Amino acid sequence: MSPSRQEEAIATLREQGFVVMRGFARPHEVQALRAQAERHLRERIEPIEYEADVRYPGAPASRRAEGGHTARRLLDAYGRGPLFARWATDARVGAWLAACFGEAPVLSTVHHNCVMTKHPAYGSLTGWHQDVRYWSFTEPSLVSCWLALGSERRENGGLSFIPGSHAAAFEARQFDEQKFFLDDLPENAPWIARAVCPELEAGDVVFFHCRTLHAAQGNASGQVKLSLVHTYHPQSCRPVPGTRSASRPGVPLEPAP
Repeated sequence: MSPSRQEEAIATLREQGFVVMRGFARPHEVQALRAQAERHLRERIEPIEYEADVRYPGAPASRRAEGGHTARRLLDAYGRGPLFARWATDARVGAWLAACFGEAPVLSTVHHNCVMTKHPAYGSLTGWHQDVRYWSFTEPSLVSCWLALGSERRENGGLSFIPGSHAAAFEARQFDEQKFFLDDLPENAPWIARAVCPELEAGDVVFFHCRTLHAAQGNASGQVKLSLVHTYHPQSCRPVPGTRSASRPGVPLEPAP
């Protein structure tokens, strides 16, 4: 990527809270990652978070209910073997984030670090939220890298984002007790009306800020949607000691040669 294109993409991220990078991953990388993810899903290789565990709208009531073993996330992607680890620490991701942060990036092994799955049946809806709601760092300056392992649209549960929401000073009353942005609150309506759902193809990446409001509908297609997501923070932005964010060490990304 040319320096001018990179600067433009970083400016977009800073302005709207997310940016789409087309064809960021190579086709053979995407194919290998998807095949590995499908195998881990098929063989139920733990750790796995199930839809029944989170109980969002559309999820089974329990693991004993019909559809109760529908996976929501394959957890600890970085620890699932060298293929996933290589992507999480890829030099292209590291270089892009280093330019964005102005310093070396660090992979969080606690937050995200997973393969997100969205099943046609029992795949739940995810309301408007900011990822930073349960994270504890010295600064809210984390950025996530979402890699599409196939086509993503609103119809199959693709992510929607609210541009500019990462820079807004929302009040606590605009969120419910689980820190979801209230979609029936009149003052939230103008924000939600601004939402966009970028259409992604396999290999496209979305970088998005931890304060950017985003959501996802259910999957109305006939195929499982798979996405690989990791979260990174600047080296100077540290997890708060004693919190879940500090429960596992991060992985510093090596500078590009």
